[in-house]
This record gives sequence, structure tokens and C-alpha cells, in this order.
Amino acid sequence: MDLGGKVVAAATEAYPMATPRPGWTEQEPEDWWIASRNVLHRVVSESDQPPLALGLTGQMHGAVFLDQNDHVIRPALLWNDQRTERQCQDITAKVGRERLVQIAGNPALTGFQAPKILWLRDEEPVAYARLRRVLLPKDYVRLMLTGDRATDVSDASGTLLLDLRRRRWSEEILEVLEIPRDWLPAVHEGPDVTGEITPSAAAATGLPAGLKVVAGGGDNAAAAVGNGVVRPGIVSSSVGTSGVVFAHSDQPVIDPLGRLHSFCHAVPGAYHVMGVTLSAGASLGWWREVASQDRDYGALAALAAEAPPGCSGLLFLPYLSGERTPILDPAARGAFVGLNMTHTLAHLTRAVMEGVVHSLKQCLDLIAGLPLPITEIRATGGGARNALWLQLQSDIFGMPVYRNVVDEGPAFGAALLAGVACGAYPSVAEATSLVRLAAEVIQPDPARTRLYREYHEVFADLYGSTSRAMHRLAALGVTRGKRAVQARSRASRFVGASTDRPLKSRRSRRTRTRGRSTGPRQPHGESSHFGSGLSMTSPQASGGWRCLASNPTGHAKAQRRRTGR
Repeated sequence: MDLGGKVVAAATEAYPMATPRPGWTEQEPEDWWIASRNVLHRVVSESDQPPLALGLTGQMHGAVFLDQNDHVIRPALLWNDQRTERQCQDITAKVGRERLVQIAGNPALTGFQAPKILWLRDEEPVAYARLRRVLLPKDYVRLMLTGDRATDVSDASGTLLLDLRRRRWSEEILEVLEIPRDWLPAVHEGPDVTGEITPSAAAATGLPAGLKVVAGGGDNAAAAVGNGVVRPGIVSSSVGTSGVVFAHSDQPVIDPLGRLHSFCHAVPGAYHVMGVTLSAGASLGWWREVASQDRDYGALAALAAEAPPGCSGLLFLPYLSGERTPILDPAARGAFVGLNMTHTLAHLTRAVMEGVVHSLKQCLDLIAGLPLPITEIRATGGGARNALWLQLQSDIFGMPVYRNVVDEGPAFGAALLAGVACGAYPSVAEATSLVRLAAEVIQPDPARTRLYREYHEVFADLYGSTSRAMHRLAALGVTRGKRAVQARSRASRFVGASTDRPLKSRRSRRTRTRGRSTGPRQPHGESSHFGSGLSMTSPQASGGWRCLASNPTGHAKAQRRRTGR
């Protein structure tokens, strides 16, 4: 990244996400590291000037389980994994719901890291007996780069183990859950330096040994920095793999019902609240995979634009991975509601996109109900790169929508944090003065906004009307999924397949990893919900890079920025 914030180059690498059972999502941490090494090598080879610092950002909530030698014990459980409902109930019973929200700012949710640790204890005791360290996804890449076990406060907020107000691990929660403190990494503020590139990492990546590595932030907090959401009033709306509505706060603001997340910001001393739609861009990715593989995402959006607003009485519930805001239900399931004989592929495609934005509207409305101002909405993620996504947000929100010139918010934010750490900028607020908004402002159409208001009332009622059926279907689906996994396991034993090591081709449509069926490889959607993102800044004329590595849909991406004013 140059000192003026200009992006000059990019590199990308892909890898799969495993779904061993319905509601389960996993990735191999080694894949993140391989992808990070590769993209770093490519961007470093294009420059003749050294960087000043490296900032990290990544997918939140995931659990990387390590043994005493820092070796990975099993595939990482991801942010949208839903297998830990029983463990969440256990946490709530032991800590107390009100006390948990009071300390951590959030109720026990299936995506968070703490219930994943208890799941390993309950379901894989042999693996749990080996456990000595637990890291978040981006911090595994940090470990490989620096040898340090460290994290930042924004990412740590998503573990359910952080004392939100004190910005440190909660001894009370750790004691009640019997999780040793020394399993967890040191906690830092976003612009803090946590370590340096080791000689071995330098050889693997091409980075200079001794390069400063900065704490950074979870993907949403780093994206907020990259979008200039560092003061009250500015709200970001992100359509990536998941969807997020994010608002800055100078003090902790907690939704007593836990429908909104309350986390530490990557800005030192600051906080944020956010609502989350688990399957935003992922819903469109699923729809493309099952209904329109011959179209890319641009063509799919163009098809959707052919249908009228409201899709002639059709709504889509985007609960393909359960849902967080506002229903907090891992057993919620997606649905088209209102289908009739006149509906076409264009109607259904637009309904998917509208359903995602209706879900984000619920997040926005909850934030509006808190003592937080909303004066401006800034779009980010894949939804900021497409005209229909942008217009849907403006029309359904009923507000103008702005977008940044640089639309890779998470890595841009990590780069700005790295710039603060190395002294290029005096503060995060000063660094975000580099954020530039596009000249075009997307204005809501009053007639469409009135129409969507009526549809939104129906959308908001649908979960309550269908949740019982959803839960029954979810239970039936899990039972069938378990039987299918057991049948595949028996078939593997019959043909003599080894379960001690993965097959040679780990990129096949169906693979086996450490004896687990990983399921089909997931589609690569348009997404800015990056996993381990790496960002670098340099003051030289041609030596700055930005790297993004490992999003949940399986992308690693690097971007290089020319330096100089």
C-alpha cells in the first residue's frame, strides 16, 4: 500500500471448504498457510523495495486446535459452523445468560469459538487430550510468520472468552468453562506490533526477516477501518459470504437480547455493534451452483434485474446456514415463499438477492433502536461492486448508499493499522483520512422503498410462522446426513480406503481428510469476507503490497500497492 492508499496489484489463490455434515464447515489451516506463502511470494517478487510492516485480518470465530508442538490436531471449525448448539446451552447454564452478556457482550452462539472448544472436549476426547493451544484463523498465519501466539481485541471478542469492557481474557468465564488461560494467545490492540517475520518465514514468503507484524483485526473490524467507520454515525453494510451491518461506538453498547454482536473495535479503546446474516453472498453462490452454473455473478445479477421489484409476490429466506441476527437460530432453514406458475429463473434470482438485503435491513433496524446515530451508510464487500446489489440496499434501507473507491475493506484496514504501527500515520483516525468515497451516491427510489416496506413486513413475520416446520426439517436432515456419513464410512472400509492420511488429490470433488468425509467442494462466491488477510505498507516508490489470504469460500488474494505521495 502506498502512503496515499493506492492499490497497484493483486494475486489470488483458491482452496476448498469442507462440509462433512449438514451445518458443519471446516478448513485445513495448512491451506491458509500455503495460500499465504504463495501470494506473498508473488507480490514480493514484483517489487524492488522492502515493506515497512505487515498487518493481519481474517475470518472471525474459527477454532484452530494445536498440540504442545503447535501442530494442528484436526481441521479448523469455521465461523458458520452450527454443530455446537448443545455446548452453547451448557455455557449458558454454567455462566448464566445475563452474566455472560454482561461480561462478553454476547450470548452463547454456535459460531463463536468457546463452544467449539467444548465440542472438541465432548465429541473428540482423544483430540482434546492433545490440546494445548487454540488460535483464531488469522492468528494461525501469524504463528507461522512470527512464531508468536497473539491476537487482537476485535477478533478475541468473537470467542466469547473476552471481558469486553476490560479488553482482556475473562478469568471468570475461563474458570467456569475449565479452559486453561495458557491455551489462549496474548491480546493486543489493533495497531500493536506483535512480532517479527522469522528467518524461516522469510525464506518461505520472500518477506524480509525482522519485518514488523501488527495485530490487525477481525475481518469486520478491519473492514470498518478500511471504510472509515471509526466514528459514530457512519454505518457499513457488507455483502460478502456473510452479510454484516456494522456501527462504531465510543463505549460498549449491548443489545440485552443478544441479537446484535457487541465487540471491541480495531480502533484502540473503541467498540462496535454489528448484525450478521450468515448466508448473504453465499446464498447467491448456492443459487448459482444449483440453478445457473453457466452464468457468472454479473450475468446472474443482470438476469435478476429483469424481474420486477418484489418479484411478483415472492420472498426468499436466506437461512441456508441457520441465522444469527435477529433470530439466533442455528436450526433455521432457507425457503422460497410465494411461488406460483408465473415465476421464472429471473424472479427467483432476484428474490434471493432481495431476501439477503431484507435480512440486512433487520440488522439495520435493530442498530437504529440503540442509542447510536445512523447518518450515513457505506457499502462494502461484493455487494459494493454490483449496481443491483447497491440499489437494493438503498431502496430497501430507504437511505442513500455510499461506496469507497477501494472496495477491499478488510485488507485495506489492516494496511492502515500497519501504517499506524510503523509510524506512517499518527493514529487510526488520521490513517482513515485516506479513505475516498466514489463520486456516485446511490439514491433510494421512493416508490420502490414504499413497496419494499410492505414486503419487509411480510419477511419479518415469516420466521415466526415457519420456525416449527424449519426445526422439524432440520432434525430430519441431520439424521439423514449422519446416516449418509456412516454409509460412506462403511463403503470406505469395504474397499480398503485408508483413514490414516488424506488421499493424494485434496482438490477432488470428494476427499477424505484424516478419516473424515469432507463433502463436496464449496463454490467460490463473490466475497470480501476474507479469511487470513495480509497487508503491507512501505514508504518507497515501488515497494508496498497488500495480501488477502483464505476466505471461507476458499480464496487467497494478494494486492500490491505502489508507495509514494
